[in-house]
This record gives sequence, structure tokens and C-alpha cells, in this order.
Amino acid sequence: MRTVRSGLQFGESPRWHEGRLWVSDWGAQEIIAIDPEGGEEIVAHDREAPVCIDWLPDGRMLLVAGRDGLLLRREPDGALVTHCDLTRLAAPPWNDIVVDGRGNAYVGNTGFDFPGGDYAPGILALVTPDGSARQVADGVAFPNGVAVTPDGKTLILAESYGNRLTAYDIAGDGSLSPGRVWADAGDVVGGQPVAVGLGEELHRIDLDRGCFACMLGGADGRTLFMVVAQWDDAATGTAEGSGQVLATDAPAPRAGRP
Repeated sequence: MRTVRSGLQFGESPRWHEGRLWVSDWGAQEIIAIDPEGGEEIVAHDREAPVCIDWLPDGRMLLVAGRDGLLLRREPDGALVTHCDLTRLAAPPWNDIVVDGRGNAYVGNTGFDFPGGDYAPGILALVTPDGSARQVADGVAFPNGVAVTPDGKTLILAESYGNRLTAYDIAGDGSLSPGRVWADAGDVVGGQPVAVGLGEELHRIDLDRGCFACMLGGADGRTLFMVVAQWDDAATGTAEGSGQVLATDAPAPRAGRP
């Protein structure tokens, strides 16, 4: 285990893109790009958390301004413009995002005002490349991390309040089939990263603080990056130094896009 970055207030949404690790620090309201030599660039700043990110096939970044209920697009000159107003589908907050090879973005809505509100199930929205949006799944128990398989046929969603990974078949128009349990994570405690293959737990990493998201990357795709923090501190936004990016070697490379 090695430390890539310390001093984050609350890191989320790690992404490996164009040879760099990108991390959203929700507490500092910054998106940071870290190169393999440790150099950093603050790519965006002063957006209200949560801000999760992914990229369109043409290289433009999409940002979920979760409290605003907006999906933003970063233009080549760095300007942020509205790609889609998500409040037409559901009230904020909105959470994580994934973009498939066709430029379709899938964004999760938590369904309630986390962390203070009473629990209610959320939805998944599909935002097409032209910025139009529609609901494609409902009844999800706090939609969180989300991924699309390299063949573009399956979407896998982490339901944090359901303690499971749920899989959906993706139709030609981007619609989703009814969900099915891809992996039961009911025994994962303390935010421990767990490697899962074909629905079966393969490996677990013990940490001294919660892991909120992870991403495979590195030059050969065999580095597992983890954003971690003390949960109590992260929830209040008062932690100084508990947020970190950790890395360790993975037994298999990342699939899909570089």
C-alpha cells in the first residue's frame, strides 16, 4: 500500500483518464488531476458537492453538480456549460455518473436529502449526447458507484443502502432491463474494498478508514487507486488530513477504455 495524495477533505469519483488520476475533493470543491510523477492540476473549482465526473467520447468532461441538479459539460476552453438540467426528472441531490462508448451518460439520484433526510429509493437517469434525459430505472437503494462493461452491454450499479451490486442489460436505445443482483455485498463493513469476480468475492483489503470509491489505472492498468477518509469527519466536512488517495498493485489489469 502506498499513499498517492494526502490532505483531501473528502475524495470521491476517482477516474483514470489520459495518463492521469482525476479525483473530486467534495470538501474543497475541487477536481484534481494527478500525474504519475506526483504533479497536480486543479481542473475545476467552486462547484457545490457532490461533483462526480466522466468523459464524452470526444474528450469533453461531464460533471454532476449534485446539489444544483445539473449535469455540466467542460468545453475545450475550460468553460462550464449546462449539458442537462436533471431537476426535470427528480429533485437533488444527484450522485455518480458513467458515460458509455456511445456518449450516453447514466446518472444516479439518491432519492432523499442525504445525509440528513429520511430514506427514500432513488432513480437512474439516461442523458443522451444531445442533452435530453429520461428515467431508465427506479426503486434503487441509494445509487452510487456505476460502471459499464467494455462491450457496452451491461451496466453495474452499487446500491449502497441495498448492500449489493445490481446489473442491468443495456438496450440499443440506452434503456435498461429490470435489475438483477450481480453481487451481494451484505458482509462488507467499514468501507473495505472488495474484489468481486462473476458475483463472488475474491479478495478484501483491510484499511484504517472508510474507502468511498476505487478505480483501476496506471500505465498498465494494474494499479488500484482508493479514495479513503474517516467517515465521521467526512460527513461533517471538518476533517483535516483524513482524506487520502491510496494505491496498491492489482492482480489483473483494467478492462475497457485507457
